[in-house]
Amino acid sequence: MDWGTMKRVVETLLFITDHPLGLDEIKAVLGEDLTIPEVAALVTELRQDYVARQSPLVVREAAGGWQLSTDSTYAPYVRRLFKDRLTVRLSTSALETLSIIAYKQPITRGEIEEIRGVEATAVLETLLERKLIRVAGRKETVGRPLLYGTTPDFLRYFNLKTLGDLPPLEAPSSLPPLAPLGSAASDTLAREGTVTALGGSRRDSRKEAPSA
Repeated sequence: MDWGTMKRVVETLLFITDHPLGLDEIKAVLGEDLTIPEVAALVTELRQDYVARQSPLVVREAAGGWQLSTDSTYAPYVRRLFKDRLTVRLSTSALETLSIIAYKQPITRGEIEEIRGVEATAVLETLLERKLIRVAGRKETVGRPLLYGTTPDFLRYFNLKTLGDLPPLEAPSSLPPLAPLGSAASDTLAREGTVTALGGSRRDSRKEAPSA
């Protein structure tokens, strides 16, 4: 398979995938005797091709992988097309809880409630249902309470490559709530573009945004 064909295969994979593809996944599908740096070069070249022709689509890195999504410039039109599916968003309480988990994970329900000052069971159930958080184990203390952490879907929802892309805390007690989909703050958090659920690959953009 020549280089151009391999690049078109990668483009196909990034278009059709329902999750960001890691370089190792792409390498396995290509089935060629390629190194990871060579696969990375294919992705980089494809990304540059989209930029060069000013395409409304971009090759974006998120959640430790790569996926084809729409440029944030066209997010308002995507919202209009899927307005019936994108009107419900995460509630303020859910976003606050998610922020605490993101910055303090692994963390127990009791510790979350101590920070927020309110009961968190229902919100945690919603976040678990939306697959934005997961049970990360049990704390070795009295009662061995469950520990919670974020998931790859959390990274995708906010268009983060890794947890290291979270905005830094100005003070230990400062926990900025993560921004909901489509807000100005979420664009800042994402660093570039709109989140995948609003402007992701064609398959993913049909999915309903998480809500609470």
